[in-house]
Amino acid sequence: MRSLSRTLGLFAILFLALLFSGVDSARAQDPVGDFFQGLFGGRPRAHSEARPAARETGRMRRLVPHREYSAPAYWHGQSKAAKKDKTQKPEDPNAPPPFQVAVIGDSLGQMLADGLDEAYSDRADIRILHRAKDSTGLVREDYFDWPKAARELLAGGDKIDMAVIMIGSNDRQAIHEGAETIETLSPRWRERYAQRVETVRAAFREKKIPLVWVSLPVTKSEHFAADMAKLNDIYRQAAAQDSAAFIDIWEAFADERNQYQAFGPDINGRIVKLRSADGVHFTDVGARKLAHFVEGEIKRLFDARHPTPDAAPAEAALPPAEETPPAEAAVVAPPVQIIAPSGPAPAVAPTLPADRPAIGQTQSLTSAAVAADGELARRVKSPSTTGEAQAAAARALVDHIFVEGGEQPSQPGRADDFSWPRGGAKVTPVSAPTPAQASTPEPAVAPSAAETR
Repeated sequence: MRSLSRTLGLFAILFLALLFSGVDSARAQDPVGDFFQGLFGGRPRAHSEARPAARETGRMRRLVPHREYSAPAYWHGQSKAAKKDKTQKPEDPNAPPPFQVAVIGDSLGQMLADGLDEAYSDRADIRILHRAKDSTGLVREDYFDWPKAARELLAGGDKIDMAVIMIGSNDRQAIHEGAETIETLSPRWRERYAQRVETVRAAFREKKIPLVWVSLPVTKSEHFAADMAKLNDIYRQAAAQDSAAFIDIWEAFADERNQYQAFGPDINGRIVKLRSADGVHFTDVGARKLAHFVEGEIKRLFDARHPTPDAAPAEAALPPAEETPPAEAAVVAPPVQIIAPSGPAPAVAPTLPADRPAIGQTQSLTSAAVAADGELARRVKSPSTTGEAQAAAARALVDHIFVEGGEQPSQPGRADDFSWPRGGAKVTPVSAPTPAQASTPEPAVAPSAAETR
């Protein structure tokens, strides 16, 4: 009995030890106990104190690009990195040299070059040379000297057929010449800036390379846009001196009030986002639209350098003089002459008679018209007596009805015809009684038996 009690005591001790050691974990896993402890109060949960506080994070919003702008039909859905890494097709050694267009300027010039690259991606006869530099301009010559860079570009190994420049977005700053500081957009500043523009133009003019100057676009900031418009005036005046090409894109990226707009039609007519978030630069679709306005000038110069074979004169298609048939041969139809649609032939003015009087016959516009015999036009009476009798009868009928108040005689078949019997039976007219008949009374007739019933 003692050993049994000792064994039961050991089991009781072990049970109590296990019970008190696992009370916290059991309480932590008991939702019913937690509910009543939170309802009636009690000792705080130990595990809640040991648990670290959860870090508060903001809600993450997943941005999905709009389907309309994700992959335009002309942009092929490639990023800039993918475009740089794409393999170049091997050039044909027997093909003529391509028409090379050098694009210079600042970051806007770089975007213009990207758009032109996309425009001529499928043409091997036109090549776009990217020669623009980011964060450059014509003011800070200590950072990048564009007149010097233009001369070095022309003296290099690339054969340039045409150049396009778009620059000026970084030139809203003072010009420093030695110890002198020229205030931005002051008259002195504009004079010095125009001289630097002319220096760049003179470098290409000496090499007889056409230079196309592209204007600055409208910007989101009104003050910035006003300064860009003043720079465009300097570029326009410089291009007008030697009749060079100047492409003004201001209105192409502005609204109907000539103000900035971030969205607008692309080259396919769809409304897309054309400008970037800074309000100065372009998106990829906007750069493609920007290049669209330069393509026309490139095409004009390219066609001048590479005339098409079918542009021969029309006289070459006519047979030579020695192959014409002799006069004694049979009569044949003359050859068809193709006339170029240069314009309509001028019409010959009609000739006037030589004896035309200076002043014609005078005619009154207010006098009454007269007949041929000089009398006024009037209604001619009919000499027929029958017509006069009919007119007199009609007047007498009108007087009888509307003046005297008499009844209108009925006509057979009309609505007011109450004659009996109907159906066309002739009714014997009753003549008026004579005075003798009216004074003699009629004898009374006795009623018959049928009538008295």
